[in-house]
Amino acid sequence: MEMRIAWKLFKRELFQGQLLLIILAITLAVLSVTGLARVSERLQIAINGQASKFIAADRIINSPTPIDSEILTIASNLGLAHAQSMQFNSMVYANDNFQLVTVRAVDSKYPLKGQIELVDGVTHTLPPADTLWYETRLGGILNSPSSLEIGNAEFRLGAEIARLPDAGFNPFASSPVVLMRLDDVVKTGVIQPGSRVSYIHQFAGDADKLAVFEEAVKPLLNNSQRWVDVQSGDSPIASAVKRAERFLLLASLLGIALACAAIGIAAQRYCQRHFDVVAMLKTFGASSLQIRVLFGVHLLLVTSLGIILGLLGGLALDAMLTAYLPQAIAEYDAPLARPLLLGVATGLISAFMFSAYPLMRLLSIPPLRVLQRQLEGVQFGMWLHLLLSVGAMALLGYLYSQSLALTMTVVAGVLLLGILLSLFGFVLISAGHSVGMKTTNPMQLALAGLRRRAKQNAVQLVGFSSALVLLLTIIALRQDLLDEWQKQLPEGSPNYFLVNIAPDEQQPLNDYFSLNAIKATDIYPVIRGRLVQINGEDLISSDQADAGNEGRVGISRELNLTWRDNLPPNNDLLSGTFNQASDEVSIESGVAERLGVDLGDALTFEIDNQRLTVNIASIRAVHWETLQPNFFMIFTQEALAPFAYTSMASFYLEDNQKHLVLELIKRFPTVSIIDVGAMVKQLREIIDQVSLSLTLVLVLVLLASSLVMVAQTEAGMATRQRELAVLRTFGASGWLLRMATALEFALLGLIAGVMAVVVAEFTLYLLKTQVFELVVYMHWDWWILAPLSGAVIVALLGTWRCRQLLQKSCGELLKA
Repeated sequence: MEMRIAWKLFKRELFQGQLLLIILAITLAVLSVTGLARVSERLQIAINGQASKFIAADRIINSPTPIDSEILTIASNLGLAHAQSMQFNSMVYANDNFQLVTVRAVDSKYPLKGQIELVDGVTHTLPPADTLWYETRLGGILNSPSSLEIGNAEFRLGAEIARLPDAGFNPFASSPVVLMRLDDVVKTGVIQPGSRVSYIHQFAGDADKLAVFEEAVKPLLNNSQRWVDVQSGDSPIASAVKRAERFLLLASLLGIALACAAIGIAAQRYCQRHFDVVAMLKTFGASSLQIRVLFGVHLLLVTSLGIILGLLGGLALDAMLTAYLPQAIAEYDAPLARPLLLGVATGLISAFMFSAYPLMRLLSIPPLRVLQRQLEGVQFGMWLHLLLSVGAMALLGYLYSQSLALTMTVVAGVLLLGILLSLFGFVLISAGHSVGMKTTNPMQLALAGLRRRAKQNAVQLVGFSSALVLLLTIIALRQDLLDEWQKQLPEGSPNYFLVNIAPDEQQPLNDYFSLNAIKATDIYPVIRGRLVQINGEDLISSDQADAGNEGRVGISRELNLTWRDNLPPNNDLLSGTFNQASDEVSIESGVAERLGVDLGDALTFEIDNQRLTVNIASIRAVHWETLQPNFFMIFTQEALAPFAYTSMASFYLEDNQKHLVLELIKRFPTVSIIDVGAMVKQLREIIDQVSLSLTLVLVLVLLASSLVMVAQTEAGMATRQRELAVLRTFGASGWLLRMATALEFALLGLIAGVMAVVVAEFTLYLLKTQVFELVVYMHWDWWILAPLSGAVIVALLGTWRCRQLLQKSCGELLKA
């Protein structure tokens, strides 16, 4: 019987429009979460897919020895594409000329991602047998021979390489690259026991299979083998991709918080509307169990309809946005199951958790309310409502993001907003005890209405403030991320590197730059050295540590050292003072953390069989993504004066200046020129796609915020209608009521704007320091723009929603 009554009640209220607010709130919640999840996952997959072209694969295992066959078996069983290659250094000979080169030997499946760019254009093939493809500068160094020798084999020189997809960025690796077939390596005879070779295995496939592969394979790798993906330090856009993914996650989390706020308000309104119904049912003899079943089923029907509409809306939103995406992004498709399941979970969890407290109040309504409508039953502790609400939000946030830092940051922002709203409500309620319907002027009437409806207005402020906090946070983060990426690759970023510059060539090179108006960076000296001691304690390698040797693990390779009088432009000083004395050094923050050193610690380097001990004077943060010369260690010139050095620099050439490259090669034949223009172009394409992704998410958040604000204006329409009827009866003019209504909503928007700025600044501080690693600063313009914008937007929405009520005559209002 209860089921039948619940169904009839649902149909009647649905057709009468009484369920509009809560269905709209649940629909909005599910639509926002499903749509944001679907769009953000598509963009995340697309960004990673585009970025994976930098490493020519989705995952890479780089090893100094052949890898275990078990790893390849796992990849084969999972159906992953696999390409194998080798990389080593060797001397090549052509007539009487010779040159050290980096040999890249690849199999027929290379590359799995991206394309090989030749000077003549893009190719989808590999060099024929007994043929090498080579970098253009190698031809200039060896006087353009038709063939050259590597070890015991002679190879014909074929096409010139403009760029390999996984060329990476290492300006210190100055030897030219040659590409050959993997089968041809045996002919050379250069690979012998003890030879230094990198065995590179590249893998590609869908995300789920790659995740299984990673979980199975990583435990099988030793310390000398490296696992590489687009977010590892090897990728030049690792930081951009990581931050973009965090931003997309954050947008979805804020969407969940926004949706939860809407559902919480709507659930409270839903239960208040049924206070009289419960009182009547109890008067007619209905038991508590019957009422619980009735409203449990009724709420389940409402929630189910909201979830269905929200899922359909989320998919429609995804389809609409996808239609406007560039083909390079739209071609990526994200799994559908997770956004749909997350949408259903959002609808069910939020509807239950946010409705639990209002529902308990609803079921406790006494039958006497039929005679005394002010009775509202048992008032449960608000701590229970707060616990359920915050718990639901945190649960949904963590289920989606799997990030405790992001989830707790959003929860902290919500708690701060709740505290501000509580203070606001307390002030208004305290000031509103003696307020009547004063009609002297619109402002006085607006203030009276604001105080008289203190509780209701505090509830409305939840939606208005949440929407504004969401907008401010997303807009600020998006702009900060774009500014950060723009700083990394501004217009005129270096597209060529010069290495192996002899000391006597520095001044002629600077003169050449000035003569041809070439924009160049400073010339940095480069000295190779090895860190051997920290505070007098000898260092050991990772291999020695694995073998059981005791000692402090250091850096198992030589470092490129430089000197400089002032801080490089792409470095930030974190602590200490930049080098002042000959016995001081500045260290990069990542290396300092890895070595466990701090200011004042002594580092001993071995350079040209001599030892140099210096103290750490400063720690720097280095922006490695800037594609400019960067160093782990920076000394003073006096400290490195006894050692021989070469130098490096980078510069930018316009397209119409490319002929100067050949002139540079002829004029400075011993200087190696590295062209990174293709990499810079590809980096810009990735950054542009990330920027577009952030813009699309921002638009989506704007739409969701607008819907929440519209939903909030629905709250309290019945109460407002009764008050307007009374005011009209007492002779209030239409102009007075319209102005008072607009001013009341404007004041709500103004207060919401102030609260939003406080919470947004607090949330941004946590996000920038704990998640995104961005510079923290105050947004002073927000303190004026946000309250004013809130006042205008909320006033327009409130006036628009109340326009029909304000146009009715006194008789029409009383009849309604």
